[in-house]
Amino acid sequence: MSLFGDGLEAAVQKAFTRPAPKSAGAQMRYLVRQLKGTKAVAQMLRISQRTVERYVKNEIKKPRPDLASRLEREVKKRWQPQIRAKAKAKAASTDGIVIDTRARMGYTAPIGSTDQDRIRHLTVALPPQYAARLFEAQERGAGDAQLQQIAAEALKEVYFQDGGRRAGSLEEVRFTDIEHLEFDL
Repeated sequence: MSLFGDGLEAAVQKAFTRPAPKSAGAQMRYLVRQLKGTKAVAQMLRISQRTVERYVKNEIKKPRPDLASRLEREVKKRWQPQIRAKAKAKAASTDGIVIDTRARMGYTAPIGSTDQDRIRHLTVALPPQYAARLFEAQERGAGDAQLQQIAAEALKEVYFQDGGRRAGSLEEVRFTDIEHLEFDL
């Protein structure tokens, strides 16, 4: 996936009320129930249907590393969809989302201001409308660049302009060279 997409996914996964299945057999059985058959699971994981059946019966217990990561990713993607939806809705309507990042940030402003890019470490609570925009863009399949642009707009309004109380002539915020990025609901 992507830096921003994975970060948003990790934030939503923190809202889970039960842990996802850990063993390969349990993960495979969960996917078979979700997709209603071994054939669909086999196609999704790019393995044979017989291999899926063997995992379901616990005849195979230890998957290859690449299969293990695909299996875990697919299970977590489908795990507790109602809890996931509630967490997103709550963040988009009342709570907002917290972004913790260490990145190079600068801005475009009128002549005479210090707009030079520099590395900043910020932990900022973003309002619900930006959480909603981030989740909507992620669901539409937006790439990292679009999600990064939304986050830059949010940081411009909340951090640099302080909700309109300062830096009113600020035009654009540059948000690049991301070293660390984490979201929290």
